Formats: sequence, C-alpha cells, structure tokens
Amino acid sequence: MHFDTDTRTERTSPGVYSAAISDRWSINNNPNGGYLMAVMSRALLTQSDFSSTPIVTANYLARCVPGPATIEVREISRTRQFHRFEASIIQDGAERVRALATFASGGGDCSINRYEASPPELAPREDCVLIPTIPTYTLFGELDVMLDPSCAGWMQNKHVERSENKGWMRFKNERPYDLPAVLLIADSMPPAVMASQGMMTWVPTIEISVNVRAMPQSTWLRCSLRTRFITCGLLEADGEVWDEAGNLVAISRQIAQAKKL
Repeated sequence: MHFDTDTRTERTSPGVYSAAISDRWSINNNPNGGYLMAVMSRALLTQSDFSSTPIVTANYLARCVPGPATIEVREISRTRQFHRFEASIIQDGAERVRALATFASGGGDCSINRYEASPPELAPREDCVLIPTIPTYTLFGELDVMLDPSCAGWMQNKHVERSENKGWMRFKNERPYDLPAVLLIADSMPPAVMASQGMMTWVPTIEISVNVRAMPQSTWLRCSLRTRFITCGLLEADGEVWDEAGNLVAISRQIAQAKKL
C-alpha cells in the first residue's frame, strides 16, 4: 500500500531515522502537513512505551519537498502516565518541521464518556461531491473526499457565508486505520475558508495539533473543518473526525495564514 511505503522510517542510530518524503500526498505540490505528521509518528511509535490517546502538535518551519529526509526524535519526559517527545524533520541540513508528541499509558479513567456535540450532519454519500484527482493535489488520488453539497459550491466559484467544509472520507484502497492514518485524515479536509472565500485563498498551515481519541470502527469517516475568525492574515480551523458508529475519533486545531493567490 502506498501509505505504508510512503511513511516508512528506518532507524539509523539512536533517535535518528531515515525517511523518504513522497509526492503522492501533496496539496498544491507541497507535502500535506498531516502526511508529514504521519511520517514522524512512525519514528515516534518506535520510541514510546505508550500509544494511547496521542496528542501531536507540529510546527511547520519551512517547506518540505519530496525526497530524502531525516527524522530526529528526542525524549522529553517519562512518567507512569505519559511519555513525551520532540521530533524534527530535517532536509538538506535544515529543520523543516518540529513536533511535540504526548502518549498516554492507556490507564486513564474512562468512566465518563460524554459528548456535548454530535457528528456533522451529512447528506448520503451518493448525493455528495467527490473532490477529483488533480495533478498538483495528489492527496485526492489516494483519499476519497466527498463534500456535503451545502459546502461544495466553492469548486464552481459559488460561495456561502459559513466557512466550513464537511463530508465523508476514506482511503481509496480501504486501508485499515492506525495512528499515522488518523493523523493524515485529520488534516485532509480542504481549508474551511474556501467555502466562503473560494479557491483564490492559499492557506499554509503554521501549526496544527491533533488529539486522537479512538481508532475508527468504520471505513468511511465523517469529517468537518470550521473557521470562525480571519484577522491580519491569520485564521484558526477546528476539525473533528467521527466514525459511522458515532464515535469521536480525533479533534484538531490549526493556525494558518490566509493569503490571496
């Protein structure tokens, strides 16, 4: 499977891993941020004693490009409950991405399981709009992303007032989900601001934080991304990923630039 090949890392020395950044997961010819987090998580998982409810926050310092890369992992702290790391992607001698990752022991108190929000309401998949494969947006050649009709108008230069994209998502080859896959999915919905501002907007991510709560119990996932504030060239985007059984899979918050192309 492409995803497994394209996120593979190999340990070359203590805390150092080699990787190859692929061009199969790109947005506007740039490797998708969630894909880069997925690559980093491969190395992180080999270092951590824990793997439950991970929180991964990535800062994008410079543009990554397809090609060889080095992943450096440094342990920050280790307690009975949490294992924390810092990781970096290095290309051509320069740090391109830096991430903080927290893994829990899995022994947390799960007696309270309360949702004060519901999965996004979506039209049946047969009524949704599939994002087509575009040469410079190769991510959509690997994922099926089907937008709800209420927010899909921006692809035909029809805008709405609410900056939200929501829809169904899955791997085209129906690959099973794990942590790297969920990190990718959490950052694969088109920018919410496109619903109101159109494709004229370029939205490079500065920072994204993803908290994975559970592994999905379905192939198709319900995803949403919402922006409420755009000021001084910056915006926030809050994301949710749910499975078809109504289980919360992941929540995310990212800060990005809002630029006109």
